[in-house]
Amino acid sequence: MAPPLVEQALREAERTGFTRSCSPEAGRLLQLLAAQRGRARVAEIGTGCGVGAAWLLSELDPGVPFVTVELDAGRAAAAAELLTADENARVLHGDWRDVLPPEAPFDLLFADGGKAKEHEELAGLLAPGGTLVLDDLTPGRSDDPVRQLWLRHPRVLATELQISSQEAVIVGTLQPR
Repeated sequence: MAPPLVEQALREAERTGFTRSCSPEAGRLLQLLAAQRGRARVAEIGTGCGVGAAWLLSELDPGVPFVTVELDAGRAAAAAELLTADENARVLHGDWRDVLPPEAPFDLLFADGGKAKEHEELAGLLAPGGTLVLDDLTPGRSDDPVRQLWLRHPRVLATELQISSQEAVIVGTLQPR
């Protein structure tokens, strides 16, 4: 069963016809990673209706600052309303390349927003030892440019995990220089 905030976000996604929310399997992985000790700053790219954010916040220590970025103004506003009860959660509206770097570095970064996964600049948003999560990958596709970038990245130690028959994720950590 999903946490109550996730259920609220899923209802908003259904109400608005938004179909690109993170899967329950990816959400469970986000919960697990958010629950790890030592998280000081956490971020998400691609808020959508707030489903991924809700999974992260369900296990994140309440004092840890969390920021999520959404390009669509309507979805950003809806997600901000969803997360309003959490004083450490903020929704930023805009392009992640513009609004997220001043908030960095992050100990956990979930890149759920479309083409963001294809940008090497994501590594620059991580603290040394920080964790990067990329979802929505089709299992078994070795020719994928996202896989090529992150599984061979010189500073990110990464692996691919198949979390369902239809979805794989890449989880990586920024190695110290």
